[in-house]
Amino acid sequence: MKVYVDNAATTKMSRTAIDSMIPYLESVYGNPSSLYTIGQEAKEALDKARADVASCFNCSEKEIYFTSGGSEADNQAIISAARIGERKGKKHIISTAFEHHAVLHTLKKLEKEGFEIELLPVGEKGNVTEEQVEKAIKDDTCLVTIMYANNEIGSIMPIREIGAVCRKHNVIFHTDSVQAAGHVKIDVKEQNIDMLSISAHKFHGPKGVGALYVRKGIPVSNIIEGGAQERGKRGGTENVAGIVSMAAALKEAVAHIDENAAKMTEIRDRIISGLSEIPHSALNGDRENRLPNNINFCFEGIEGESLLLLLDAKGISASSGSACTSGSLDPSHVLLAIGRPHEVAHGSLRISLCEWNTMEEAEYIISEVPKVVEYLRNMSPMWKDLTSGKRQFIL
Repeated sequence: MKVYVDNAATTKMSRTAIDSMIPYLESVYGNPSSLYTIGQEAKEALDKARADVASCFNCSEKEIYFTSGGSEADNQAIISAARIGERKGKKHIISTAFEHHAVLHTLKKLEKEGFEIELLPVGEKGNVTEEQVEKAIKDDTCLVTIMYANNEIGSIMPIREIGAVCRKHNVIFHTDSVQAAGHVKIDVKEQNIDMLSISAHKFHGPKGVGALYVRKGIPVSNIIEGGAQERGKRGGTENVAGIVSMAAALKEAVAHIDENAAKMTEIRDRIISGLSEIPHSALNGDRENRLPNNINFCFEGIEGESLLLLLDAKGISASSGSACTSGSLDPSHVLLAIGRPHEVAHGSLRISLCEWNTMEEAEYIISEVPKVVEYLRNMSPMWKDLTSGKRQFIL
């Protein structure tokens, strides 16, 4: 059996997304900045896609900027807010210790420019509260950037409440919604969101396409100079086919968000229950307050890389954390942030579902993961030390 459960890394494109982009590859291939008919047809498609994306978040199409993905959108949002703050003499930025590296590395860059970066602790269940945020806000705070849902452990932040605190103190609030968009309902007005980042390939759209929502009245700084595209805020000819495909995929995901969430939650909970039976294992993140498609476990006494390779041999494609850091030998910064020791964090498994996964696949995962864990533990010197009493169990 072949089972793909690494949808937090990327998703298979939907038939809707594929079909929607084909005309803009084959026939309506003009440059949307051109004045002739084929170019204007492309521009009309671009305008419609912008309106469609905006409708999914309850904002104006003039508040949507297309990007190459979530990382670029995160960079542009954070740098824009930082430049606004800098002009006002405000250089304090609040975030969390387990953000995606697109956020953390951008903040590190700003720190070298003299900004003060404050990373809030997230606790063992991987969450922050509006009280934490309000307590951290100072007179010179220019930005709060907190992810909507964590990409590794799936915990969902109290976005509406955090946004309300930021509005109260007149601080820009950005949320990296790459993992949340298309999976949970997002309303930027109701949730007090000033800036929001998404990436198409997380909800069955194409790779290399994303979007940034910026509330009207917030000046946007360029990070890519060039032409007058995206109202002068992002140079470069627009990827019309990809953008149209992203809009189609997002609309489809949002239209079926309740039924898809219900299906994935049922499968998610079955896998969590099954894997919880493995001795000296632990679910990472809150059991309930998590994305409907996210499962993340630590298994004491093994290495995550070996676990992934052996599961792949059994036809199961999963991950041990963020795909952006899968080549690293270091343990997940997310698991360290929630208090997992290095030796435990190394033995992690992330399973991320989509609506196409089945309960039959869930049962296969539940049957195979314990076998692989047992096999690896039988070869592990660390496991021998644990079972002999030379070392104490943590989980």
